[in-house]
Amino acid sequence: MEGISDTKIQARLENCYRFLFSQLPMFQRIGGAAYKADLGNTISLCRILGNPEQEFPSIHIAGTNGKGSVSHMIASVLQTAGFKTGLYTSPHLKDFRERIRINGNKVPKKYVVDFVEKNKSGFSKISPSFFEYTFGMAVSWFAEENIDIAIMETGMGGRLDSTNVVNSVLSVITNIGLDHTQFLGDTLEKIATEKAGIIKQGIPVVVGETQSETKDIFLNKANELNSNLSFAGKELEIQDISTSYARLNFTIYKNNQVWLENAYCDLMGIYQLKNIITTVKAIDVFSENKLISKENIRTGLSNVVQNTGLLGRWQILQNKPLSICDTGHNADGISMIITQIKNTPYNKLHFVIGMVNDKNIDSVLSLLPKDATYYFCKANVPRALNAEELQNKAGKFGLKGDFWPTVREAYSTALSNANTDDLVFTGGSTFVVAEVI
Repeated sequence: MEGISDTKIQARLENCYRFLFSQLPMFQRIGGAAYKADLGNTISLCRILGNPEQEFPSIHIAGTNGKGSVSHMIASVLQTAGFKTGLYTSPHLKDFRERIRINGNKVPKKYVVDFVEKNKSGFSKISPSFFEYTFGMAVSWFAEENIDIAIMETGMGGRLDSTNVVNSVLSVITNIGLDHTQFLGDTLEKIATEKAGIIKQGIPVVVGETQSETKDIFLNKANELNSNLSFAGKELEIQDISTSYARLNFTIYKNNQVWLENAYCDLMGIYQLKNIITTVKAIDVFSENKLISKENIRTGLSNVVQNTGLLGRWQILQNKPLSICDTGHNADGISMIITQIKNTPYNKLHFVIGMVNDKNIDSVLSLLPKDATYYFCKANVPRALNAEELQNKAGKFGLKGDFWPTVREAYSTALSNANTDDLVFTGGSTFVVAEVI
């Protein structure tokens, strides 16, 4: 049906997108003004829809960094094992429908249109936000399609995130870093408390990284709720690490014994090693009474992009010159990216960068290499930081380069300036990456 009247559907779809983006516009575009720390609307919205979020089990994933990659990895493994797998993530890079998938397939255009047009009137009394609308759409589609399992990524935080009403069978918290501090708190302990809000009574929880500042917060919350807690890094370890084109090779050890050898992941970033350990432990806990083999895990990890459509994680855009982009944007994420850049052979580094205007960016700028040529730019969203202002701020940290009014101009200039043995890296903001992909 979608193909028969695609022009009409596309026109209605664009109208629906305009409407959705106007419903307390998405946080990713405008920042704090779109943040609603309250589950009341989500509960009301789900009640109007008949509580579809309770009709299927969910693996619920929170964390500062890595939660998107872990969500896609788990989904890929479960798809490989034969589960009809729903995947709800944010933000999208190119297409709104990236946020809602079943077995890698995006929610149909017609479903988006029909959902918005059908519920616009009924939802008007509660004025849902963009994120609440999108969450309602996802769980409705998942329920109608009778999925076996949903992988639900939190938007921000956990305790008051819209996704925190799902029928959780496993909670996963990847790590804790300083991000969104104006909403979640200005210390790792405060942020961990918000993320720990996804832990449910009697439901197991996996924590990816063991951090001294946050370990006890998770242990205490799990004990309070009688939830079995596992720290992924305590029993799993990755060794024999190497990279080759478009793959990250490794062997997984469990309790100091080889558990999965000669494995690889098609997500190349070295920082994905932590996410792989988190994913494998999450699958291990989830599959205690289900048939998920080591080969399912091996195959799922090797086909994450193909199975789920994940974009923007150490993604190679072209060769000669080598051009790579990554959506990492906070201090922890950028730190891992810089490590990866240092491990990448190149003659000269050309760094295309844009950032948002509602964060303390000094912690990020202080990490960036001073021997690169920078191309400062502004993504086409209201929340983006002015390129000349970014250039001025960066200059205080010894970072040198010109500014450009658009991402496309900055990126094109970097490519034309680079020699074949140089590296062009693009990042600093999800929006900048979206415009070069």
